[in-house]
Amino acid sequence: MMRRRTTLLTSCTALALALGATACGGGPVSAGGGDKALSGQTVTVAGVWTGSEQKNFQKVLDAFTAKTGAKTQFISTGDNVSTVVGSKIEGGNAPDVVMVPQVGVLQQFAKKGWLKPLSTTTQQSVDANYAPVWKKYGSVDGTLYGLYFKAAHKSTVWYSPAALTQAGVKPPKTYDEMLKAGHTVADSGLSAFAVAGQDGWTLTDWFENIYLSQAGPEKYDALAAHKLKWTDASVVKALTTLGKLFKDKQLIAGGQKEALNTDFPGSVEKVFGPKPEAGMVYEGDFVAGVAHDQFGKTIGKDANFFPFPSVDGGTAPVVSGGDAAAVLKDGKNAKAGMQLLEYLATPEAAAVWAKAGGFLSPNKKVDLASYSDDVSRATAKSLIAAGDSVRFDMSDQAPAAFGGTKGAGEWKLLQDFLRDPSDPKATAAQLESAAAKAYQG
Repeated sequence: MMRRRTTLLTSCTALALALGATACGGGPVSAGGGDKALSGQTVTVAGVWTGSEQKNFQKVLDAFTAKTGAKTQFISTGDNVSTVVGSKIEGGNAPDVVMVPQVGVLQQFAKKGWLKPLSTTTQQSVDANYAPVWKKYGSVDGTLYGLYFKAAHKSTVWYSPAALTQAGVKPPKTYDEMLKAGHTVADSGLSAFAVAGQDGWTLTDWFENIYLSQAGPEKYDALAAHKLKWTDASVVKALTTLGKLFKDKQLIAGGQKEALNTDFPGSVEKVFGPKPEAGMVYEGDFVAGVAHDQFGKTIGKDANFFPFPSVDGGTAPVVSGGDAAAVLKDGKNAKAGMQLLEYLATPEAAAVWAKAGGFLSPNKKVDLASYSDDVSRATAKSLIAAGDSVRFDMSDQAPAAFGGTKGAGEWKLLQDFLRDPSDPKATAAQLESAAAKAYQG
């Protein structure tokens, strides 16, 4: 399963308010510069990445090794980061650094006393090089524990240029225009959208983009913190808007039943695979990686995106997700781990993965030229330009029981809503009941 977290925001450009180069490059120098100050030490890093993501992150770790002399060891945890890390801590075998994919999990780790506050050098880099929102999402009770290294831009709708050209439609600017364009695509012989309903996290992303644009960032924040109930009229309205798409069999490839049997990679295949069934698929910037790596598509030519459109006159949403690096107190080499984070906070570290592809950085000082293609540059620019209006994936901010568990909570209830979108009010009530229970726990 392609974990939902890969949800983060794009980032990166010269919006870098001349806060000076003070903190920009401190990391690698204090991490040893060229004197191999960490020779003989090994830093263990745990994270969800596998496959090409793990391979590309290893390039970043190798660059750290070249700079400091420290060896690195990456441990892939799969989706259950908290379970794996918790068992390693209990077993006296804690990694030094963990890449945390959800705000809620970072808060959980901090409240359990597992994390070390980040060093002054890293804090200075974050203050100078990141929009304040990233510091907020990396902090717990005012202390910075997480450095956002990799981001996902979750407000991108991917499409086949050939399919839209054949239908005679252009990328839409509003949600209503998008549904109208979808009907035109359907009239030309393809379904409009491939929807990955088998993976509940994709449905939360649909809801979050609609809600952020329609209800606005203040209500989004309140709902994310469960200070606003899911029975609020704004939630019912967003569900009603989403339901228009879900119940329209002309818009969804194979209808609701097939959507519920389609996982995320499968939804990308329905648009960019050898036998296309749909013209568009909504998900984050990471769609490009699947379209390119699995189906050989040239990004920008055979696959492109338009920003998730504005809903009911609201501002077009920018929803993000991402992986925050944190240092565990119980790691055998936490000091070297802290120096790894000082390196990860620099544009130099981000540029390594940016060049390899499938990556966006929230660091404003990363040169857009570091990215390997125009589409990545465009998503990165969009993310950085959004500044503090970026909102982190709402379900990633929630307790895992509500926002991050397969077959339970928000994931399951939105799957039920996809199956039968006829009663948004009832769905809102079920969501509130599940949320109230999870947030109390």
